[in-house]
Amino acid sequence: MDKFVLNRYLVSEFFKSFMNVVLIFCCLGLILNLFEEINYFKNYDVGIGLPTILSLMIIPSIVINMLPFILFLSSMWVFIKLKYNRDILSLKTFGLSNLNFLFLFCLSAVFVGIITLFAITPLTSVVVKYYEDIKGKYDIDKSHLASINTNGIWIREKGDKYISIIKSQRLEGDLLINVSIYKFDKNNSLVERIESKQADISQNPWIVQNGFMLDYKNNGKRKEFQSIEFPSTFSKDKLNSIYSNLDTISFYNLIKNMDSLISRGYNPKLLNEKKHFYMSLPFFLVLMVCLAGIFTLNSNDTRQNTYYLLLSIIACVIIFYFKNFSTALGATERIPLLLSVWSPIIILSLFCSVGVIQINEK
Repeated sequence: MDKFVLNRYLVSEFFKSFMNVVLIFCCLGLILNLFEEINYFKNYDVGIGLPTILSLMIIPSIVINMLPFILFLSSMWVFIKLKYNRDILSLKTFGLSNLNFLFLFCLSAVFVGIITLFAITPLTSVVVKYYEDIKGKYDIDKSHLASINTNGIWIREKGDKYISIIKSQRLEGDLLINVSIYKFDKNNSLVERIESKQADISQNPWIVQNGFMLDYKNNGKRKEFQSIEFPSTFSKDKLNSIYSNLDTISFYNLIKNMDSLISRGYNPKLLNEKKHFYMSLPFFLVLMVCLAGIFTLNSNDTRQNTYYLLLSIIACVIIFYFKNFSTALGATERIPLLLSVWSPIIILSLFCSVGVIQINEK
């Protein structure tokens, strides 16, 4: 039998298992997230349709974050299936070895990683943005609306007497830089405009510094100031919550527009962490496939499949918590950022190297 046909069969089996596991994760994610969305909209008369749509919209983002473990479980699935059907023994009679299986599945994992980075993340970033916009319309605190785009930061704040539209170039620590504030009355008439170099938003009221004010109730009279107070309940934490969700930024945009994102106030540390998460994804996927192969191909006894499956799940949980722990250390700057992202991969690479050598000897 032609080796190309055999390789095509193995790759097709791998992707069948992969799609099955993705479908399982999507169903579980949909059910769990649906309960969360229903609870969020419990005070609104929206029925079941909107929570269901929002749950479906957020599923791709969840799948991307769980992709290494999806690859791990799907690899375990296909390896166990091939062993149970004794396909591995049959394929070995045609000259294929354990390393051939592993190499094919690793190439498939690289393909999944590349497609995810360059085709899936651009789509999910748009979907997540729409998701946040839709939920923002139903925000419990309707007195505030905020968004970040290529023009900077936009904030809409509704007070007792006025509605304020605030625009800023970027956020630096506690300071909004190059701030414009437009105050409208209940009739949507512009009554006041404030332009300043910066505004300290660490407390209420804000301290707006070095600018001028135009009073349109007094024929647009201009008044210079060094420092004035601007009452606002919009906190820095609320703005940071917008900046912290980097799922709205695709891998391509993150690489291409890193400097622009930083200039708009995004945290360079968080952006670099996300960038290295994306860059490490194909490597992590390959290692998870190798790990699955180590747990299954080191034994020819199909009766031990349950044992290896349980052992693999335990290993998966340990890797998950270790990776999160390492990321947390990097986020708190207890270890360098690069080390926090790549150390789990380096350690896993060392373990897999030993395991792959043993597989080759089988």
